Amino acid sequence: MTGLPRSSDATMSGVKKVLVVEDELKIARLVRDYLRQAGFDVLEATDGVAALQVARAERPDMIVLDLGLPGMDGLDVTRKLRESSSVPIIMLTARTEESDRIVGLELGADDYIVKPFSPKELVARIRAVLRRADATIGGGEVVRAGPLHLDIPKRRVTVDGEDIELTSTEFDLLLTLARQPGRIYTRAQLLDAVHGVSFESYERSVDAHIKNIRRKIEPDPKRPSLVLTVYGVGYRFTDA
Repeated sequence: MTGLPRSSDATMSGVKKVLVVEDELKIARLVRDYLRQAGFDVLEATDGVAALQVARAERPDMIVLDLGLPGMDGLDVTRKLRESSSVPIIMLTARTEESDRIVGLELGADDYIVKPFSPKELVARIRAVLRRADATIGGGEVVRAGPLHLDIPKRRVTVDGEDIELTSTEFDLLLTLARQPGRIYTRAQLLDAVHGVSFESYERSVDAHIKNIRRKIEPDPKRPSLVLTVYGVGYRFTDA
């Protein structure tokens, strides 16, 4: 993991604040240096309690969060953040267990990257998630599908007039499905639609995000009527 990118290679509109939560000093410095070279304003924390304090005080645009923190681990931090915030979260993990990554995504993380990782890939993942969070498509465009309304410029979701809090990844998955009711999407197609980067992603992460979406928008998440499973293939939004 050598060779910092030039800041001219990573231009973004406006300066975004990224909170890096990592207790391994060498990794924290590496991530910090790459993000600063990429044009980000970097905040830092080395444990979960400090991460929550900085997040509440500074309101970062993105959090890069190590799962293996001392004391309050990354999963607990994510759980606490999601009680009051939809700030995008990318998890860093050295854990090989599939369940840890799935739990993190189900708690509301937007993406994850496994150690050891390429700093350039991390920067690209951050940009992709921030682009989704900032995306505005067409003046005043609203997608209506049954009781569901998605206001795209405002990135606002309502079901039967009630506001629903979705993460940026959840919003984009739901938008992709709701724009074409009845169309069947494979997991790979959904990953491609929401990530927009040519990195290998974990298809099971789609299942975790869909589970979260159903919990938030379905009258009965165990018997979904809006986001439907097409067994052996993927998902579709109801066209009923």
